Amino acid sequence: MPNFYCEYCGTKSSSISSLIANSCSRHPLGAGKGKHKLYEGSEKIKYSCKYCGTSSSSISSLTGNSCFRHPNESGKGKHTPAL
Repeated sequence: MPNFYCEYCGTKSSSISSLIANSCSRHPLGAGKGKHKLYEGSEKIKYSCKYCGTSSSSISSLTGNSCFRHPNESGKGKHTPAL
């Protein structure tokens, strides 16, 4: 059975509907100001940021840190997992 992940925070769910129905603590608008966003890539051993190439073993640990090459400027956005 596949798992589904939030692109913003890495929360894992067994169904898309239950994932996107809940608030995301790392939503770009702020904690609790938006829902989880479905990560549309496949499950991987390592996830890489699409802006700078930093990698991590989980989406959660990747998206927990600021990206120095984020389009909103250095320190103003989190790493975003590449598909």
